[in-house]
Amino acid sequence: MNNKLKNIDKVFWAFLTAVVLFFIFIFAALGVSFGNVNGRIYTYLLLAIGILLETAIIGALWGFLKKKRFWIPLCIAFGVCIATWFMVSGYQNYIDNIPTVVENKNLLASYAPYAEHSKTAALNEKSELTITENLPVMDGATALYPIYSGFAKAVYPKELLDDIVVWNGNVTNINQNEFLKCTTTTEAYHNIVTGDADIIFAAPPSEEQKQFAKENGVKLVYTPIGKEAFVFFVNAKNPIENITVEEIQKIYSGEITDWGELGVQKLGEIKAFQRDKGSGSQSTLEHLMAGKMLMTPPKKDVIDGMGGIIEKTADYKNFKNAIGYSFRFYVTEMVKDNRVKLLGINGIFPNLENIENGQYPLASYFYAVTRSDADKNTLKLLEWIQGEQGQKIIEMTGYTPLEK
Repeated sequence: MNNKLKNIDKVFWAFLTAVVLFFIFIFAALGVSFGNVNGRIYTYLLLAIGILLETAIIGALWGFLKKKRFWIPLCIAFGVCIATWFMVSGYQNYIDNIPTVVENKNLLASYAPYAEHSKTAALNEKSELTITENLPVMDGATALYPIYSGFAKAVYPKELLDDIVVWNGNVTNINQNEFLKCTTTTEAYHNIVTGDADIIFAAPPSEEQKQFAKENGVKLVYTPIGKEAFVFFVNAKNPIENITVEEIQKIYSGEITDWGELGVQKLGEIKAFQRDKGSGSQSTLEHLMAGKMLMTPPKKDVIDGMGGIIEKTADYKNFKNAIGYSFRFYVTEMVKDNRVKLLGINGIFPNLENIENGQYPLASYFYAVTRSDADKNTLKLLEWIQGEQGQKIIEMTGYTPLEK
């Protein structure tokens, strides 16, 4: 009877231990999964190790560990899990250290109007326009922030722009000033429709952004204020120097999938990155595709505002077989990464001279976008931007003004 009770007692404690360990590892795995962007693989590994440990503890309670046929495969399985963990961690560390080209607001701090050593263009004469009250709220694309930061510096009172640069831990960042914002193209088009911005600076809108304005009864006015090149770039070690518009269309529609089809050997599959839907560069690519269906872009897991994991278009990673796109000034002046190189399009390189003389085939206007019911100060600002001083700021910044 005593032996029977001991066996029941042993079964009870084995069961209780298994249940406790199970929930410990479930909660640990969930913590890893939701606390780490790349958490799924770690979750699986953690659960596997947990199951092995459970098996070992239950086996110990029952005395199985004295048998070689039990513990030898268990130790091998445990070793495989640990080795896999280190391999995955090492690979993830390698991936994380590959440079990216992505719109990063940290880059904008040096272009704030009154930042220390600000790169923002400044007129060497008094502005012909100053606005001291009812200031139009500016917003727009990251790549164009240096331009409209220069506009604000010339036209708006200094004391209203002093709070833009902030120190956050060890990163200099920009604050969202009441009158000078940079929410990116997607949000800026939303803000101009809802009235949270009076004038935005961006590439032409996507069809969805046009539809959003129409549904809200807002008519947007697109005023060209300068020209810029839409550029494609690759890893600096990629030997390719030029690409045609037709080849770009075939790459991004999935017709061309290997660098060998473009005469580049040993790079294999083309990793063609895209940008987020609604961004200025993504809308420009969609226009360039001329009705061709875009292939599905590379995705990555990210943490959303509610703490869950969602899929998002992956930022450009500078793999040896990668290709991406943006606007010339952003890549060459704001990012300035010599590990990527710009490609010539149809044999024409995207430099300022070729943009100005019209030879570069993917040069196009960028716009100051206003509402048809814009107020008096917004219209004054728009007129000044099109005038000599506004165009001078565009040229001083490094873009191409209208008259060139």
